[in-house]
Amino acid sequence: MKIALVDPTGLFTEEKTAIENRKDSSSTFVLTKTDPSVLKENLGKNGFDGIVLIPDTLNWESKVPAKLDLLTIKTTGIENTITVQKKLNVIWASIKNEKLGIDEGKKKILEENIIAVNAVNIKDTSADAGIASGIGFIAAFLIYIILLLYGSQVMMGVMEEKTNRIAEVIVSSVKPFQLMLGKIIGIGLVAFTQILLWILFVFIIYNVSSSAGTSAMGGAVGNIQKVFAATNLPVTLTLFVFYLMGGFFFYSSLFAAMGSAVNEDMREAQSLSFPLMMPIIFAMILISPVLKDPTGPVAFWGSIIPFTSPIIMMVRVPFGVPTTVPWWQLGLSMTTLIAGFVFTTWFAGKIYRTGILMYGKKPS
Repeated sequence: MKIALVDPTGLFTEEKTAIENRKDSSSTFVLTKTDPSVLKENLGKNGFDGIVLIPDTLNWESKVPAKLDLLTIKTTGIENTITVQKKLNVIWASIKNEKLGIDEGKKKILEENIIAVNAVNIKDTSADAGIASGIGFIAAFLIYIILLLYGSQVMMGVMEEKTNRIAEVIVSSVKPFQLMLGKIIGIGLVAFTQILLWILFVFIIYNVSSSAGTSAMGGAVGNIQKVFAATNLPVTLTLFVFYLMGGFFFYSSLFAAMGSAVNEDMREAQSLSFPLMMPIIFAMILISPVLKDPTGPVAFWGSIIPFTSPIIMMVRVPFGVPTTVPWWQLGLSMTTLIAGFVFTTWFAGKIYRTGILMYGKKPS
C-alpha cells in the first residue's frame, strides 16, 4: 500500500519514513503537504491507496494513545491496517526516543537487556515445559490421526460386509456382537502393530543416542538425550499405548454401529460419521488451553470425559506424573475411558445387531 502521510506537526521527517520504507516494503509512506481535501477527492487517481492525517495536537509526551484514521476508498483488510499501524508505531517510537535523548546505544541496551523467566519444577528438576509441550502435542496428534484413520476403516469394513451380503454368511456361525468385536479387534491389531513400530523406532533412537556419547554427532545427540531426560519415557509410552487403544476401541464401536446403520450411500455414511468426529476435533481445539495450563479445569475435565480423554490426557502426561497429573486423576481418567468403551460397545452392539441385516430402510 502507498500511504500519503500529512503531518502538520513536523515530527514525522523524510529521513525517518525513508528508513522504515527500506526496512518494511509492505507499505510505503510518502510525506506530502498537499491539502487533505484535495487528497481525499483524488484518492486512487494520484497513486495513493490511503491517507493518514496526523493531527496538529499530537503530543509525544501524552500518556493517552493516539487514534488515527486510515482513509481509503475501498474497505481494506485488517492485515493491511495492522501493517500500517505497526510501521507508524515504529516511527513514533523513534521520534519519542529522540525527544527523550535516547540514542541508538541506549536503545540497544533497552531492547537487549531483558528478564527471562524459566519455570522449574522443584519436585522434578529434569522436567522441561517446552519439551513436554512438544511431546504432548505430537502424542495427541498421532492419536487423532489413528482415531480418524482406523475408525473410518472399521466403518467402511462393516459397510462392505453389509452391502456385499458377507455378514449374512458370517452371522450364521457367530453372533452379530461377536462379529462387531472381531472387526474392531482385527483392525485394532493393525493399529497396534503401527504403534509398536513407532515405539521400536523411539527405543532405537534412544539407544543410539545413549551409545553415541561424545561422538561427532555430539550436538544432535545431546538434544535427543535432553528430550528423553526431560520426560519419564516408560510411563509416557505405556500411557500412550493405553490411551491410543482405549480411544480406538471407544470410537471404533460407534463407527461400527454407524456403518451397520447405513447402506451403500457414502454421503449418508459421511453425514452420520461427522457427529462422531466432532468430539475428536474438539479435543484438538482444546490442546492450546491445556498446554497453557495443564492443571486447570479445562485440562482436568478434558482428561476425564471419555470423548476427549485419549487426546487431552496425553497432552498432560509429559508434564509429569504425579507432579502435574496426580495418580487419582490418572486412575479416574483410565477408569472412565474403560467404562465408556464397555458402554459404547454394548450400545453399538444393539444398533449393529439390528442394522447389519437390514436393507432398504433405516433402523428406528
